[in-house]
Amino acid sequence: MTTTEPTETALQLPADVQDLLFREARTANNFSDEQVTDEQVRAIYELVKWAPTSMNTQPLRALVIRSDEAKRRLLPLMAEGNRAKTEAAPLTVVLAADVDFHENLPELFPHFPGAKDVFSEEPGRVEVAKLNTSLQIGYFIIGVRAAGLAAGPMTGFDAEGVDKEFFADRPWKSLVVVNIGKPGENPWFDRLPRLSFDQVVETL
Repeated sequence: MTTTEPTETALQLPADVQDLLFREARTANNFSDEQVTDEQVRAIYELVKWAPTSMNTQPLRALVIRSDEAKRRLLPLMAEGNRAKTEAAPLTVVLAADVDFHENLPELFPHFPGAKDVFSEEPGRVEVAKLNTSLQIGYFIIGVRAAGLAAGPMTGFDAEGVDKEFFADRPWKSLVVVNIGKPGENPWFDRLPRLSFDQVVETL
């Protein structure tokens, strides 16, 4: 049973939910054989889509790698240390930034008719896409945990190669590959320390 600390009681989430999403959640390095369903993937997205992005840009795009053929295409593009666990994971998702996200802004930000024009210049638009996708990736990982699953996010892969292999006809730029599933046997590395409040937070 988790001992409730004073800081925990300042939060509205019950302590066990705090544990599920943060304190006891870990990056999994291997998984059981239990499958991740399409319903779970949909439920994760339907939850995390409500999290904020700048001007409601929502540039995150997700490619679910489920078939053996798709996995075979992905594996050579993973760093050697990430290859075996990706091969064994029940589900892998490539999370990417749509650098043409602005095409959807008339629908997503109707209160600002000129929103699309704000991002007409490509260099700035790509930066905005990657920043906001990074925010959404964090939300996505929390959503995976909320589904009772473990996430194994990885940046050790050939992003240019993944884009060429899977997104040649789309303006998507891969940022993170995430293995998803129920944790397997001895799935965790030792817990690493976190910076303290006083090391991170300054009040003026």
